[in-house]
Amino acid sequence: MSLSQFSAPIWLIFLVVVAALLVAYLIAQRSKHKHMMRFANMELLERVAPARPGRWRHAPIALLLVGLLLFTVALAGPTKDKRIPRNRATVMLVIDVSLSMESTDVKPSRLVAAQTAAKSFVQGLTPGINLGLVAFAGTASVLVSPTANRDETKAAIDQLKLSERTATGEGIFTALQSIETLGAVLGGADEPPPARIVMMSDGKQTVPESPDDPRGGYTAAREAKAKGVPVSTISFGTKYGTVDIPNEGGGTDRVDVPVDDPSLREIANLSGGSFFTATSLEELNKVFDTLEEQIGYETTRGDASRPWLILGVLVTAAGLVTALVLRQRLP
Repeated sequence: MSLSQFSAPIWLIFLVVVAALLVAYLIAQRSKHKHMMRFANMELLERVAPARPGRWRHAPIALLLVGLLLFTVALAGPTKDKRIPRNRATVMLVIDVSLSMESTDVKPSRLVAAQTAAKSFVQGLTPGINLGLVAFAGTASVLVSPTANRDETKAAIDQLKLSERTATGEGIFTALQSIETLGAVLGGADEPPPARIVMMSDGKQTVPESPDDPRGGYTAAREAKAKGVPVSTISFGTKYGTVDIPNEGGGTDRVDVPVDDPSLREIANLSGGSFFTATSLEELNKVFDTLEEQIGYETTRGDASRPWLILGVLVTAAGLVTALVLRQRLP
């Protein structure tokens, strides 16, 4: 434990006093022994001197000194990291509903698995977080504005519908707009609540063609970075996913829809968020569990003196009891 982990480290100087008391006790014991050895008749000394409790006679003082040490540490105000639920934050869940989410490389399908995991994530978030939902394919729309009503968000997740194309940038821009709207509505605070975007997608952006386009994914990620809103991305699916797309002849064409890890990783990096991959419902649940921990709780330095105070009281009391039992008097 370093000095930076104490709120009032100046009290640690009292440890010098505790050490001085220990030295004084040792000197007193040594002087007492020398005084007793001055008796010439050791046989007479053994008859007149009271029986000594041996080494245990030092136990009361030892316990009292340890008690003082514990009290000193408590006075110095030890601190430790504490995880506390956030009571003021905004999270936008952005889900890709492009046709590639119909792939069954993740059973029963990418979309159904995503819905199952997303609802679990929604239910597990701490109550103090306002959660919103954005769905995107060729365009993006806010299905649920940030709210503490989890049932509303879960119901909207159940109603997700697939559509053509993938406009990743639009999904991020729409989420940012929703976050700004909530901040304007809340008002009054010194600064808006901290916000985070969680984006789950399985495919490469198709609208516009370049992610660096003014409405592209990379541009949106840079905008999120500028606004202090990290985007955590989840690349969901495998490299072997396929979907059957209807063709003009009335049949279907099988199209490969591999996940696009590089672009989603870059979006996370550009925005200051985290990048995750998942190839199954189980893995996706683990990712969402990790995000729940990151988003739902914050780590702060808190007071940790109570255990030291309790130990100090117990050890000091033990020292007094030991003194009464062994020496029939207090030290």
